[in-house]
Amino acid sequence: MIDGISPLDEGAMEAARALHARLTKPAGSLGALEELSVRLAGLAGECPPPLPEPVAVAVFAGDHGVHAQGVSPWPQEVTGQMVANFLAGGAVVNAFARQVGASVTVVDVGVLDDLGWGDEGGGSGPIPAPRSSGEEQRRRLVAAKVRAGTRDMTAEAALTREEVSAALEAGARVAFKLVDDGARALVTGDMGIANTTPAAALIAAFTGADAEVVTGRGTGIDDYRYARKVAVVRAALNLHKPDPADPVGVLAAVGGLEHAAIAGFILGGASRRVPVILDGVIAVSAALAAAALAPDAVGAMVAGHRSAEPGATVALAHLGLDPLIDLGLRLGEGTGAVLAVPIVASAVRVLHEVATFDSAGVSEK
Repeated sequence: MIDGISPLDEGAMEAARALHARLTKPAGSLGALEELSVRLAGLAGECPPPLPEPVAVAVFAGDHGVHAQGVSPWPQEVTGQMVANFLAGGAVVNAFARQVGASVTVVDVGVLDDLGWGDEGGGSGPIPAPRSSGEEQRRRLVAAKVRAGTRDMTAEAALTREEVSAALEAGARVAFKLVDDGARALVTGDMGIANTTPAAALIAAFTGADAEVVTGRGTGIDDYRYARKVAVVRAALNLHKPDPADPVGVLAAVGGLEHAAIAGFILGGASRRVPVILDGVIAVSAALAAAALAPDAVGAMVAGHRSAEPGATVALAHLGLDPLIDLGLRLGEGTGAVLAVPIVASAVRVLHEVATFDSAGVSEK
């Protein structure tokens, strides 16, 4: 899969730039949307690129042994409870996905609880009752549990290399299935109590930034718990000294199962040359791992939004990605990325539908 990830097509990108120059608008007047459409043409290898529709959201869920260190005020069972909420259509990501007509797939890659849905290794399980009789959103649960939560990264490696590989492959398989089912844009989502702690550790490991610079307040923790969280991230990094040149080793030392699965999901989308719209700090920490495994995968990444978590800005700068929106969001689930979907679609639609100066009979400058 990684060997199949190639650079953006320069010919298609040049064709997109040339087309923009002929459209009925001043050159550069659409700002970042123009460069985004050029990148998407390069990803697809054609101009104009396909419209990024339909859209599929994948929410990867897992638990974390580092929760025992008091980094989050929320009990771990909330992870499994929120999985049920996603499947019932009651979470914020469900509401936003309905707005843009996106499907939502929930992937249990490492939830501590036995959810009791789906078949081990993948497949659809029973979906809880929808919030209303008119519920039409497509939802499914994929059972891809590698293990029931990670180990405590302050005491030992969170995962083995084999477990990281299994999670990477699980994420890639989800991407392949969604694309095979017709998705033309993928959106990363996540759920896991305490998962901003390993995200901070991953960002510090891959970028070299200090633990305090990349660690945020997650769900809104107080000063005492924040100081504890920074100390936990620093302790894990000091214990393992992860080498960014060994991304699987970094994920094993301080990552989470959903982080590894999202990295695989990104790589899967990149190998199929489908845009992957990144959500917040969990997604961009995973994107760092994906980029370390396959640098050309960055060409498939679209930064949906800038998370309020400070590590997200550090990670985006390292990846060279500019976020499409900045609303101070810090929820996760894929919410910020879903909000960016219409912007991504609009960038491509311009190349499909806007008239040229010649075809519209409009005088050029």
